[in-house]
Amino acid sequence: MRRLAIVLSHPVQYYSPWFRWLRAHTALEFRVFYLWNFGVSEQHDPQFRTRFQWDIDLLSGYDHEFVPNVARAPGTHHFRGLDNPALTARLAAWQPEALLLFGYNWLSHQRAFWWARRHGVPLLLRGDSHLLGRGLPSWPHRRLLGFLFKRFAAFACVGAANRDYFRAFGVPETRLFFAPHSVDAARFDPQDATARQAAEQLRTELGLAGKRVVLFAGKFHAGKQPLELLRAFQAVASDTDALILAGEGELRAELTACAQTRPDRLVRFLPFANQTEMPARYLLADIFALPSRSFYETWGLAVNEAMHLGVPCLVSDLVGCQRDLVTPRETGWVSRAGDPDSLAETLRTALRTPTDELKRLGRAAQNRVANYTYEQTTQGLLAALASLPATTP
Repeated sequence: MRRLAIVLSHPVQYYSPWFRWLRAHTALEFRVFYLWNFGVSEQHDPQFRTRFQWDIDLLSGYDHEFVPNVARAPGTHHFRGLDNPALTARLAAWQPEALLLFGYNWLSHQRAFWWARRHGVPLLLRGDSHLLGRGLPSWPHRRLLGFLFKRFAAFACVGAANRDYFRAFGVPETRLFFAPHSVDAARFDPQDATARQAAEQLRTELGLAGKRVVLFAGKFHAGKQPLELLRAFQAVASDTDALILAGEGELRAELTACAQTRPDRLVRFLPFANQTEMPARYLLADIFALPSRSFYETWGLAVNEAMHLGVPCLVSDLVGCQRDLVTPRETGWVSRAGDPDSLAETLRTALRTPTDELKRLGRAAQNRVANYTYEQTTQGLLAALASLPATTP
């Protein structure tokens, strides 16, 4: 069992519970080196356009430390946003036998990469990039990434599109290990009476009794296409349907104005919700929609959350998780990205799905996502570590 250092930009609501699960269920010795304190201190999110910190515990139950970030503008939106000069000294002091990087596009990740290369520490990479809707990048870009990826001993792939991405840059199959994107399934329990009660209360407050409800939850960002979803809903919905747009972001005013153009269509807005509120939001819905375009949605972990709660999903064919989780007529519906007519017709089909069929799709969604849990993610990570060459004591 390797002594593993993990370098991650900041505490993430999807990863911290996994680290806690790793500590509780395996003998792996690891430490997480955080490069920024976003999520655990109140800060402004420019895409949500609000200040918040996550309301779940992201730090207890596993070994971690924060490495001071000296960036003038800390964040993951630019290369120098993660600038942690002390990182290599911290890594050297801890003496890892392997190093797992979550990405490589920031200054401190590059520092860690070259430190590991100099000291003979095997490198592992976990990311969720894909080439859906893009095709291969330019030849110089391919050559650069090919050079970089050859220096990694193993890759933790989150899904099918991500595996194809690494293959496209020449990574051999023997270095690819399936460690799927997963969420804390225990927090998204369809039998949770508190969440169900909160959902019923919201349904009453929003006037949704007897309605077929479509939910969009996330940033009101053009990449996620909430405006296109709203227009599709206005085109195909009946008076027995409702659309809930939950979140905040740059498109809020435009969405509000668009909703007012068709007052005969039932559209409701809910504000940004923190993590403990999300199960009730999903349980409001009969259908969860994430019609994101191009490479914006590298995975879409909200789909995992909805499916754990038995809610079938409508996604575009460019959402990273689609091939893994959302199969038409099995666990949901898939529209062609960038095609308004396809989105409208797919939404019409979902809205007119008989209730018994909708329930069957929900059960199938739960069964599918049951293979995308922290246990499966851990199996992939441990297999990647086991593939590394033996080290001399």
